[in-house]
Amino acid sequence: MAGRRKKRGWKFWVAVPLMLAAALVAIPLVLVPLYWVVPPVSTLMIGRYVTGQPVTRIWRDLDEISDRLKTAVVLSEDGQFCTHHGIDVAALQAEIDNFLAGREARGASTITMQVARNLFLTNSRSVVRKALEVPLAIYIDLVLPKRRIMEIYLNIAEWGPDGQFGVEAGAQAAFGTSAESFTWRRAALMTVTLPNPHVRRPGNPTNGLLAVAGIVEGRAQRFSSHANCLFEGAPAL
Repeated sequence: MAGRRKKRGWKFWVAVPLMLAAALVAIPLVLVPLYWVVPPVSTLMIGRYVTGQPVTRIWRDLDEISDRLKTAVVLSEDGQFCTHHGIDVAALQAEIDNFLAGREARGASTITMQVARNLFLTNSRSVVRKALEVPLAIYIDLVLPKRRIMEIYLNIAEWGPDGQFGVEAGAQAAFGTSAESFTWRRAALMTVTLPNPHVRRPGNPTNGLLAVAGIVEGRAQRFSSHANCLFEGAPAL
């Protein structure tokens, strides 16, 4: 009898992780197609809801968001966004080489990988998280068009220090204006806020932030064709 109970216990401890793994795979498989039409929320937004922290998000369709901002985001975050299939293979290989050599990681996250992380994973840095981002990003790119991926990204990214998510909430908090129309400078300032919205304030930029924004602004104007997949007509640049 004792041996039988021990055997059942062994099966239980094997079955539970397998069931959890199956659920982790099934959730994105089901949800990503729904995100064609359903506005998603990020895991960070859900965490704030659960813990009673404020969340401000005003969804904006892609065509209601400044073309300059969209261009600046592509040129700053993922210059190959329109041509890759969810991952930048060359950048990812360089990241793997750095890791194996013990060198500091520079980051190889595409916009699609960031969407995968924001929707299904956490922001904690780990090799496991990065490994999970890759298949998720490939699947997202396979199911959703580039315009929808960018639309989701711009509406779930954390864009302010007090629970502002999405570019509209971020723009209103920073400048008191809508995200529909930006100067190149404001578009660049909003873009360079993304890596750390708790510290970087586009409405009150430091000299360092202005300098970085100037670089992004120049790059976006010079290489604006890299963002052409986001525009159905001529962009208003």
